[in-house]
Amino acid sequence: MIGALVEVVTALALIAGVVTALCTGALRVAVRVLLDLLTAAGLLRLAGDPQWGGLAVAAAIVALRQLLAAALSFTPPWSRPTIPATLRGRRPPLSVGGSSETGKSGRITT
Repeated sequence: MIGALVEVVTALALIAGVVTALCTGALRVAVRVLLDLLTAAGLLRLAGDPQWGGLAVAAAIVALRQLLAAALSFTPPWSRPTIPATLRGRRPPLSVGGSSETGKSGRITT
């Protein structure tokens, strides 16, 4: 019974991963959905047949999930936005009173 459930969850994991990739266009999200559901299938397999082989498969899926999540969240240094040296330390001028017209500061003087 649990073996059939594992097969169904695995098939649904593949379908959910493909549908997520097609609908959102975000491959990172699709891979994460796929790996989360494959982790669930591995844990179900482990619950149904608690042997060393099932434990090794579940551990391999969890390790693969962690490695791929770390690899997908890494951004190389050359793709990070940089601030030019001429703009570092500069702040935009503060507007007082919210008026965008020149000459009107929004302050009330008596």
